[in-house]
Amino acid sequence: MAHGTGPSAAAARVTSRDVARHAGVSQATVSLVLGDKWRGRVSERTADAVRAAARELGYRPNLAARSLRLGRTRTVLLVVPALTNEFFAHVYTGAARVAADHGFGVVLYPSPEGVGPARDPFDSARASLDGVIASSMAADALAAVRGGGLPLVMLDSDPDDPAAASTVNLDIGDGMRQAAEHLLGLGHRRIVHVAAAVDSWTFRVRARALAAAVHAVPGTVLHTEHAALSVEEGRRAALRALGGPGPRPTALMCDDDILAAGACKAARRLGLRVPEDVSVTGVDDLALATAVDPELTTVRLPAQAVGAEGMRALMAALDGKPAGDTTLPVELVVRDSSALPSVGDG
Repeated sequence: MAHGTGPSAAAARVTSRDVARHAGVSQATVSLVLGDKWRGRVSERTADAVRAAARELGYRPNLAARSLRLGRTRTVLLVVPALTNEFFAHVYTGAARVAADHGFGVVLYPSPEGVGPARDPFDSARASLDGVIASSMAADALAAVRGGGLPLVMLDSDPDDPAAASTVNLDIGDGMRQAAEHLLGLGHRRIVHVAAAVDSWTFRVRARALAAAVHAVPGTVLHTEHAALSVEEGRRAALRALGGPGPRPTALMCDDDILAAGACKAARRLGLRVPEDVSVTGVDDLALATAVDPELTTVRLPAQAVGAEGMRALMAALDGKPAGDTTLPVELVVRDSSALPSVGDG
């Protein structure tokens, strides 16, 4: 093949003028859209057409020149507790998709331990990054970065955090309320909260919201069993709850689907049926939720939207725009793991 005649060379010859001609707009409009400065100046339909034209033609902006002009590395750090958790894989997918639209790359940094705070990834972060997005479960790892002047967007985190440029939260309190009201409406009055043994904002909100919803109904009893975030620890916590003294609980509300899967295993080990003898609910709506039998009633969390909104908030902060806090709605998905309590338990 002759030098400079391959597909990559053809893509390199595509210019913003070609994109403008293909989309039927001006070069200025292309610059506004691809520079993410179109809002309020260009319609969303036109912006979509420009992005589609750029993808179809294989247009790639000169990122090196743009980076030198703006004094940026065009690199963002995403700090999450674990790569093994499907939820954070979806967060990364959403963040990376928006980053690519802005010509940014995403460096993903998980906790080496798999669960819990990640260590400060590298001392040179301030020189290597334009900004940071972090889960509240890894917040303590970022002391150096938080004080270094880099824009920081926190996910599932305290909205009053003074170090964060903005926060992107799930309405997890409402999710726990929805799940509790579902079980209470079925007639459950002895409920155990299988709570994640992780000291972070999101799990504290879950515990408070659940307690408020349950205690609002007279005659209810709420007990808490803490567990590390694994199927095995969820199983052990559920065994303690179901095998303890006194009347057996009729429902187990778990902080995530992994713990709920462990709770279902515990019930089967004790010869109990889910949901006939004990109802089980989770949070996340991971693939696991429909892989277990019976399928889990759970609170669906829009993980990709969390990552996408986090990246949009960081892009706004880098452009010097005021970045407000965002709260995303969640949804209870009712499946076969929850039902009326047994006649003798109701």
